Amino acid sequence: MGALGFAVIRDKQGLMQVTLKRGTAPPELFDLFGGLPRESVVMVEGKVLENPKAKVGAEVMATAAKVLSRAETPLPLGVVDKVGVELDTRLSHRIIDLRKRDVQDVMEMRGVLLEGLRKTFMGLGFTEVETPKILKQGAEGGSTMFALDYFGEKAFLAQSPQLYKQMLMATDLERVFEIAPAFRAEPSDTVRHMTEFTSVDAEMAYIDGPEDLWEIVEKLIKGTLDHAATELKRTGNQLAKNIPPVKLPFPRIPFGKAMEMLGNPADEDMSSENEKALGEIMSKEGGNDFYFITEFPSALKRSTFYAMRQDANPEKTHYFDLDYKGLELISGGQREHRIDKVVSQIRNAGLDPANFGSYLEAFRYGMPPHGGFAMGLDRLAFRLTGLTNIREVRLFPRDRFRLEP
Repeated sequence: MGALGFAVIRDKQGLMQVTLKRGTAPPELFDLFGGLPRESVVMVEGKVLENPKAKVGAEVMATAAKVLSRAETPLPLGVVDKVGVELDTRLSHRIIDLRKRDVQDVMEMRGVLLEGLRKTFMGLGFTEVETPKILKQGAEGGSTMFALDYFGEKAFLAQSPQLYKQMLMATDLERVFEIAPAFRAEPSDTVRHMTEFTSVDAEMAYIDGPEDLWEIVEKLIKGTLDHAATELKRTGNQLAKNIPPVKLPFPRIPFGKAMEMLGNPADEDMSSENEKALGEIMSKEGGNDFYFITEFPSALKRSTFYAMRQDANPEKTHYFDLDYKGLELISGGQREHRIDKVVSQIRNAGLDPANFGSYLEAFRYGMPPHGGFAMGLDRLAFRLTGLTNIREVRLFPRDRFRLEP
């Protein structure tokens, strides 16, 4: 604009207007900025001045500039453009997509949730552990596990640290948690499934029943979300408004009662459709958006051989889910610690106890009553962001069709 030139630069902190003024800025800077493609990387030196007309109320009067990296053209997708782009295109060019402020807000939320989880767990006396992700045997067989060749021996990628965290209950590590990747070879192609996800697992010894676990879950959710709300507000993250206030205690709905509320048979499975419908009912009734579904039927947990059946009513287990607005976030319960029952339930699940030698050894030399749960971090972030596809809450998502970037 005659004697003036303008550019907008962006970094982690946000946007800044750069102003070139003839007589102040070297003449070559006008040509440099005038021909520089968007998304190029520059270093600018100058004087910061107050300017009410600038978007951020200030500007940099440039005196020098250097191009650190020149972007190619055309861009595979825009960063500040108003035109929408299909999710598949965004994920195929994820590095560019991650430059968008709203996408960065999602990733920052994930980081804050992880920080809150660890802080809360440790405040509750839990120790963080790391278990193997290459396994000889899965927690529930190999039908949904990725197989691999381990130096000539068949092995699997872990879909859960279940067996290891139970084994640790036979040590003096009485409360443990792990936040780690997990893998599930399900051919599902829905907006809420991925083949690689982040699992938040916990296990604790010397429990008297599932009620002890419910109390820990409530404290974990409240501590994590309170931390997230505080930190996201502090950093100006737009998703801070999405963090709900947590009201304790969460409602407890026996599985049979949940089916009754849905008008379904008592032996029907808690499908994703049923979860969604129950969430709508709870919302309409003005209940808590977080709620437990308890006493899952043993028939639905046959493959979950480590789930404790109720002694007074073997048709029911001490297992539960925690749902949030119609989406399962947490599943867990009291485990069976009596070795004879564990072996029997392994056989009933159609598995061979001989394949669980190391696991069963932990039960042979003193195993206390224990229980635990697992939460999908991606699902929590997915629901809190209000996005329409869970793939958007991971940096580089994996599903049955995507192996890169």
